[in-house]
Amino acid sequence: MKELLLEKKGKFILYIIACFIPVLTDLLQIGVLALVFEAVGNQSMDELKFAGFAALGATILGAVLFISSRLMRISYMRDVVLTLRIKAFDKIVNMGYKQFNKRSRDVYVSNLINDVNTFEADFFLSLINVIFRFFMYLAALIILLVINWKIALIIFIVSILVFFISKFYEKRTVRYQKDVSTANEKFTVDVSNVFNGLEILKLNNIEDSFLEKNKKAIKSLEHKKFKFNIFTSFQLYSNFAIGNFVVIGLVIYMIYQLQNGLSYGVMIISIQLSANIIFSLVNLFPLVNKLKASSAIFEKITVPEEVVESNGSKNPFEYNSLININDVSFSYENNKVFKSINFSFEKGKKHIVKGPSGSGKSTLFKLISHVIDDYDGSIDVDGVDLKSVSMSSFNEKVSYVYQDVFLFETTLKENICLYKDYSDDEVLDACKKAGLEDFVASLDEGIYTMISENGKNLSGGERQRISIARALVKKAEIIFVDEATSALNEEFGRQIESTLLSLDATVISISHKYFDGITNKYDIVLEIKDGFIATFKGQDYFDEVLV
Repeated sequence: MKELLLEKKGKFILYIIACFIPVLTDLLQIGVLALVFEAVGNQSMDELKFAGFAALGATILGAVLFISSRLMRISYMRDVVLTLRIKAFDKIVNMGYKQFNKRSRDVYVSNLINDVNTFEADFFLSLINVIFRFFMYLAALIILLVINWKIALIIFIVSILVFFISKFYEKRTVRYQKDVSTANEKFTVDVSNVFNGLEILKLNNIEDSFLEKNKKAIKSLEHKKFKFNIFTSFQLYSNFAIGNFVVIGLVIYMIYQLQNGLSYGVMIISIQLSANIIFSLVNLFPLVNKLKASSAIFEKITVPEEVVESNGSKNPFEYNSLININDVSFSYENNKVFKSINFSFEKGKKHIVKGPSGSGKSTLFKLISHVIDDYDGSIDVDGVDLKSVSMSSFNEKVSYVYQDVFLFETTLKENICLYKDYSDDEVLDACKKAGLEDFVASLDEGIYTMISENGKNLSGGERQRISIARALVKKAEIIFVDEATSALNEEFGRQIESTLLSLDATVISISHKYFDGITNKYDIVLEIKDGFIATFKGQDYFDEVLV
């Protein structure tokens, strides 16, 4: 949190100054009020006129200072919230595959929207008031110390009492704020599930039961918000009770002192300063607790969870010859998927994985793509244990082509580059090799043509070729292909399969389809059956096994 606030030190200093400005205006008002009462007490018209002009000047100056303070604060607040959103987004996109999939996608949406909005609403309102109340407490206490040190001492002792009372509320305030954040996450997930499955709900006439479920989620969320607000309000009002008791006692004491020669002006300024000190404290400590609650939200959505890579090592991924699978066994709970499998992937070769549905083809992908690492046996890359290889280094040199290609609502170039810095020539070369050359030529703005939401204006073949172009521009050494042609017709399927086989990279493909004259060009076939893997030369497999 400290780093976030001090990231732009100059603006933060201006923000503090902006928060101090209202202290000056409040002290000016106290001074003007004291002048008025002093004039009334002395029954002096000249002093009253002077007090009137002072009040007018203080009002004009106060308006100017208020606008200046507001302008100085807005820029800093905007920058902090922007930085917060970026940090929260960075945490999510930099998660490892396993770590990311521990939670629903909608939880992350809730973090980026609900938690950031909660932070923005609570944090800055609390921060400005904490700074203002602190400066008001300090300035008023110093002035009161000069006017009447005994009253200043009493007020200071009361402030210590309020401090300890507020510490009593601190942990629960933070916990209740976290509860609200968690309830927001759950509610977002529930609503997303309803919207995503609305067609199924309606077709089966069960939308009412899901509506009731979501009503309960809403009630739970609002109950937690209510509990948080009631608790913070109770804390505030308990402190207010102490403050009121002290201020009333001071007023009685000051009225009594009038009989001993105390002037009206000194009386008013003493009461006003005392009240400002007391009520600054009354508000200050509950606000500090809310700041700590906001800080907990900040830590939750921005601080990356510690990810310890297997064996604690971060070796670079270097693939020059073979990826070897050595006596690897793997189970999902009690379901044995692989039983001591042994084989190798040769660099530059084209591999196709065959097997019935549920045989473990996708699991195999996850094993060799560094996603699953809780297996028995070993997987090595040219003798280096895959578990000791840095995930980020691995991802830099591999790419994935899936059946369902996700496209961003941006230009064709950015969809291929994925926002990395590649030149137009590199993108065009990748498009040519991926078979997109004619498609790009048909576009009025070429690679700068906008792609609609998730590529709704593209055919299945064009979408797959864009996915292949991503791998090519990245110069990926390994391309994993998962059923990329299953949803395509014969013509497009043959084109995509032919393109994959022509790539200058190691290709590892899962496919159920067979395209005569093309699929038989794969160098190696891996057939999964009953937890074991058999390897064949591509031409031999398609000539003999399929007969």
